[in-house]
Amino acid sequence: MSMEEVGLLEGMLSRYSPTGSEAVAVGYLVEWMGARGMDAFVDSAGNAVGSLGDGPREIILLGHIDTVPGEIPVRLEGDTLWGRGAVDAKGPLACFTSAAARLRAVPGWKVSVVGAVAEEGDSHGCIGLFDRHSPEMVIIGEPSGWDRITLGYKGSAWLRYEVKRPVAHSASLSGSAAEAAVAYWNNLVQVAQEYNEPHERIFEQLTPSLRGINSHSADFVESAQLEIGLRLPPGLSVQQAYEMCKAVTGDGELTLQSGMPAWRSEKNTPLVRALLAAIRRSGGQPGFVLKSGSSDMNLAGLAWKCPIVAYGPGDSELDHTPDEHILIPEYLSAVQVLVDALVHVMDKVLIEAGTKS
Repeated sequence: MSMEEVGLLEGMLSRYSPTGSEAVAVGYLVEWMGARGMDAFVDSAGNAVGSLGDGPREIILLGHIDTVPGEIPVRLEGDTLWGRGAVDAKGPLACFTSAAARLRAVPGWKVSVVGAVAEEGDSHGCIGLFDRHSPEMVIIGEPSGWDRITLGYKGSAWLRYEVKRPVAHSASLSGSAAEAAVAYWNNLVQVAQEYNEPHERIFEQLTPSLRGINSHSADFVESAQLEIGLRLPPGLSVQQAYEMCKAVTGDGELTLQSGMPAWRSEKNTPLVRALLAAIRRSGGQPGFVLKSGSSDMNLAGLAWKCPIVAYGPGDSELDHTPDEHILIPEYLSAVQVLVDALVHVMDKVLIEAGTKS
């Protein structure tokens, strides 16, 4: 079975699918799932969906099939497979799909694999699931390493700052729009530092990043624009972060482009316990991870309010890099852990509910 599972991942990587161009990869995944007995289709959002079983209780394995731009030649050398998405996040999605294909239907349960579109964009693939599914448990496909479970992601806010000034001679003391924009950025960094003083852990800190800067002049007016990203800790809402940044705008204008709150899951749930036990049975020493980025887990956790974690093979330090690759033994270990965890959690929940003898 392992060669087939490696072939699935290699096939997914060979179908380059940056955000907005996922259809070919989606079609490939749907065909693969359908050929292995799953009820497979493309939903109205463009996601690849494959389900096993028809019970009223659903576990969703939610990965994303889109990638950031930047094609990487797909090659397998020894135990290492290179390709865009090997880690973020076709590796975890192929792990989910392979695990579901190994399962037998469990009465009372449905296991659904979703290869969502646009996670690297506006997440409309994930959002489109909320009205059609009411899962009991969710696993998000993101790299954590085969022996690690991700419990939380920081939130995010994307801002644009613009300041305009009358054109002045370079010898003038009035200050340019570009200088005003730089001053605003420095003030914003100071605000974040003050917020972070009582918080030692990065997951609890507000972290700003300058993503772009531009300036131009026309009709005797010069302007400067900053594109700013914020990573938000739990307890700091998107609106609260925006108001903090707005308080230091000076004579510029700050616009909130988009955002999502942080999410952190509980440790003591049947899903977490099943994954911990499965990792141990495979010889690993399990641990927990809190990520400084964000993912579809932020949105899905808030919408479904059920036990939810992120799990998947791969080193997240390779996300979005030109050296993105995955180790095949780790990938296959994650498949086995997931199969083991799913079987045990479904059986245990049914037994505890008194519906299985």
